[in-house]
Amino acid sequence: MSAFTNVGIVGAGSWGTALALQLHANGLPITLRGHEAEHVHALATTRENALYLPGVTLPESFRFTTEFRDLETCDLLLVATPSKAIREVAGALASVSLQPDAVLLSCTKGVERGTGLRMSEVLAAALPQHAIAVLSGPSHAEEVARGMPTAVVLGCANAAVAERLQGAFTGKFFRAYTSSDVAGIELGGALKNIFAIAAGVSDGLGLGDNSKAALVTRALAELIRLGAALGGRPETFQGLSGIGDLIVTCFSQHSRNRLVGERLGRGETLAQVAASMAMVAEGVPTTYSACECADRLGIDAPIIREIRALLDGERTPREVLANLLGRDPRAES
Repeated sequence: MSAFTNVGIVGAGSWGTALALQLHANGLPITLRGHEAEHVHALATTRENALYLPGVTLPESFRFTTEFRDLETCDLLLVATPSKAIREVAGALASVSLQPDAVLLSCTKGVERGTGLRMSEVLAAALPQHAIAVLSGPSHAEEVARGMPTAVVLGCANAAVAERLQGAFTGKFFRAYTSSDVAGIELGGALKNIFAIAAGVSDGLGLGDNSKAALVTRALAELIRLGAALGGRPETFQGLSGIGDLIVTCFSQHSRNRLVGERLGRGETLAQVAASMAMVAEGVPTTYSACECADRLGIDAPIIREIRALLDGERTPREVLANLLGRDPRAES
């Protein structure tokens, strides 16, 4: 199979913009589709995504649009929208005349509430004739956009498509691995955001390094337990879209989910935090989706359930801490 020739990106936030820059650096033409006309106009006129990725210059060759039909010539389509928009986006893509061999790459980290579907499953249901792949790993947009060394993992059931994607993304400072475990890659990338909120709560309470290390370690055990029950391979969670993404999201100052948790830990309400943030913290909706999945499958998920109670205002941060520390003693494994 040949290399890609024309890339369309749905989602003009920080992540979509950063991935556009990486693919452009590898010589691929870019069309970036945004949702709001005013924002798209600003991108085209200033050549800067000042709202989501300030200080990074966008190439003159980038095309910007609000129209899905402007993506019809693309043979690679990245979906980098908030998870709550994924079903609407899938329907919109299905309504236009995409290239028959266009590959869709989900770069969104989440699980749909109510259905428990992964993002690639929502896309596949609307666009069954297209190859679907996923991208995840420890990769903050702020660092990718500035060319800092980054490694990700690309998941696809079709090995040939995965290799094409690997060739499109791999560059001097960007390394892409491949995997056939689509479910594991998506679940690792989605569930870690919940635990980043928990890590932020620890920071907000000022609990120190010992507490946070213990929390993140037990979070990994919970991630593997639920992720495997949902169809991921346990070994996948030991890789970039498991422990790698968990580490970066729980400790980085770039992490929106960690910041949400830190502010909750300091006593703010979820409504207060959400009202002041321009970008989506995917760990919030994913907490509810993950709780639904854990309940349905009968999986022990104490951290996820305590974070949901905190988000709902049913627990204070210190009550969450007390409940987690007060669980019955048990063997580690």
